[in-house]
Amino acid sequence: MQDQQKLDTMPDWMASIANDDLIVAENTHQHQHYKSIFISDVHLGSKGAKAQFLADFLKYNHCDNLYLVGDIIDGWRLRKRIFWPQEHTNVIRRILTKAKRGTKVVFVTGNHDEFLRRYSGIDFGNILLTDQTEHICVNGDRLLVVHGDKYDSVVQTRKWLAVLGDWGYETLVRFNTHFNKVRQLFGMRYWSLSSYVKQKVKSAVSFITAYEEAVVKDCQLHGYRGVVCGHIHHPEIRDIDGIDYYNCGDWVESCTAIVETTDGKMKLLRWVDIDHVTQKAFSSQANDKAEEKAEDEKSISV
Repeated sequence: MQDQQKLDTMPDWMASIANDDLIVAENTHQHQHYKSIFISDVHLGSKGAKAQFLADFLKYNHCDNLYLVGDIIDGWRLRKRIFWPQEHTNVIRRILTKAKRGTKVVFVTGNHDEFLRRYSGIDFGNILLTDQTEHICVNGDRLLVVHGDKYDSVVQTRKWLAVLGDWGYETLVRFNTHFNKVRQLFGMRYWSLSSYVKQKVKSAVSFITAYEEAVVKDCQLHGYRGVVCGHIHHPEIRDIDGIDYYNCGDWVESCTAIVETTDGKMKLLRWVDIDHVTQKAFSSQANDKAEEKAEDEKSISV
């Protein structure tokens, strides 16, 4: 009864609509099927979201289980201004269509979409909304699936500083766009200034290390074999003190996802390498309008 009351007050938009493991997808647009796909940090509603690439990824990659591992919707940005182009709606439609066609979708909330945490536990239209969950691998291993903000001491103790840092990161990402336009004019290859800063600044590296250690400690405490998380926009697969650590990365810069193959192998896929001509690589989508229209007509309202 309580869940039903929550469902009745649900927001209108929701009711309506290890190197060997790093695989670079060739974008041959061949349909692939996986046991599970894990995606995090899409940040729909922000200008940094690479929604067109994610919509393309979801079109050609199918699964039995789709885990949305937090920060799918950027509520922090939407509170300040409304930014929601058609590409962002297309991502939502892809997800809803997968749910309609039998994919189990688990939406794990993050700090940017924390406004959804009041609805945690609701299962509707083959979509489960939760704060964290457990995934049982093909081989029987138990994985904790959690966004990861609860392991971020800044988010937990000084949220104002986290908001300020997030503003700085988005500013850097947006500046990076203009920065690379200038590089392109001079015939220079694409170079991610924001990624460079994140990887080279000592405090950022220390933060990532502390984050990973906190995640691993929690897994050890609760008997998990591994963890799938996001939050820090740093895609990675590696063993940390006997715990399998899988970070999905993001769809702002990395355009990556963790996948579990049907035979149980976990892989990190990079859908596109962002460069000056990446947008042109997707221009062929204009020829798919008839197919897009037909698929949209099949999409559902939840």
